[in-house]
Amino acid sequence: MPVPTTGHTTESLTTWLAERIALYLKRRPDEIDPDVPLAEYGLDSVAALSLCGDIEDDFDLMVEPTVAWDYPTVHALAGHLMEEIATETAETTATAETGKSGGA
Repeated sequence: MPVPTTGHTTESLTTWLAERIALYLKRRPDEIDPDVPLAEYGLDSVAALSLCGDIEDDFDLMVEPTVAWDYPTVHALAGHLMEEIATETAETTATAETGKSGGA
């Protein structure tokens, strides 16, 4: 079931990402420094693809399989996800508004 996409902050996404990445790497979330490149922790392509799947499942966002390499730290990835959530929310709102005004 997707996590509601409203009300997210960069901090909440940073926490979610650190917890998820820690799970894949068999570490504690507090061991994941949000400014250290994920590759330095040993994040491999299998874990990166799993992370993409979790993002898609939990946030209902489609992300490229390279997202963990394009945004190589937890902070960078959280910022990118915030942008994606904002874009998705704006598109959904615009579509809903168009539907309302178009049916009048």
